Amino acid sequence: MLQAATWQAGVINRQQDLSGIRVGLHDEIFHGGKPVLAGVDAHSTYCYLLAAEPHRDADTWGVHLLDATKQGLSPAYTIADGGQGLRAGQRAAWDDMPCHGDVFHIQRQGEGLANTLSRLAKGASSRREALQAKLDRADRRKPDDEVAAQLALARQAETQAIGLARDIRTLIHWLSQDVLALAGPALATRQMLFDFIVEELASREPADPQRIRSLRVALQNQRDNLLAFAGVLDAKLIAIAQAHAIAEPVVREACLLHRLSSTSAAYWQGWNQLRTKLGDQFHSLFDAISQAMARIPRSSSLVENLNGRLRTYFTLRRHLGNSYLDLLQFYLNHHGFMRSRCAERQGKSPREVMTGQAHPHWLTLLGLGPLQSQRA
Repeated sequence: MLQAATWQAGVINRQQDLSGIRVGLHDEIFHGGKPVLAGVDAHSTYCYLLAAEPHRDADTWGVHLLDATKQGLSPAYTIADGGQGLRAGQRAAWDDMPCHGDVFHIQRQGEGLANTLSRLAKGASSRREALQAKLDRADRRKPDDEVAAQLALARQAETQAIGLARDIRTLIHWLSQDVLALAGPALATRQMLFDFIVEELASREPADPQRIRSLRVALQNQRDNLLAFAGVLDAKLIAIAQAHAIAEPVVREACLLHRLSSTSAAYWQGWNQLRTKLGDQFHSLFDAISQAMARIPRSSSLVENLNGRLRTYFTLRRHLGNSYLDLLQFYLNHHGFMRSRCAERQGKSPREVMTGQAHPHWLTLLGLGPLQSQRA
């Protein structure tokens, strides 16, 4: 029964029209020590690629993307991390289709560096405190010159470690909150800020080359890809300004308001100032900006989420082998969301969100029905 259901699931997966997907999220996840190539629709979370392969090179990715193209997949752009095989495969299959950078991974790398340096700074403080206590316990009439010398060096190391940790933490905060945040300045300004952060990291690299260099190089090599979302945002804000006959700086001001918490005094001060300035146009403008921003993904984290969901079903692999992924892909795409922060997804399956059309119960689709709709 499992084999028959898996075969039918694979047929349905390969027959699904994918032309409604506008942004694709790609990543390589690992199960059983082998790569699994994954592709997810950023809007509906529909999984259109889930294939276990011995390799994750350009040819492997290219073949799968060409197969998806036959099903109508032609997104405006994709989002992925810096994987070379993944990006080379997309170029081979789709020529110059943009592949935006995934801000999730680079932010996590930055946070990891900042946390590591903070721990090292705390360790330096602990060593200084231990030497200080040892010196304090010594007979003051016979000071231990060796311990005193060690303490002087420990104080110097502590000062340097604390300063480096503080500076890196500040730079990572700027990167996340000002440069890579969705609501932010125009692309040209973000590029200047991005370059400034890279330069500041480079100036501090000699203090800890092994740790800082990897982040600095990653940022330096991925700048345009990581900031590609800002260009999409700029274009949407320009279109909104033209549609509402409002100056672009005012539209940007309304966009930046989204950075603030709706419970903060600064948010409501800005809200009231804009409402006074725009009058009756304020609410329609604010809603248009909110909707536009909601349609600009910046990371492939939905694929990471998929990775976590797959782990629940590992036992299927023992019975079906790698074909279990066909059954899992089908189930996850046709089983309704139990809950969701997005109102349009509530009570619907990813396929229903993607196509806008209802479908029979997933067991019925596999020939194990008929059953009533999962929403009944």
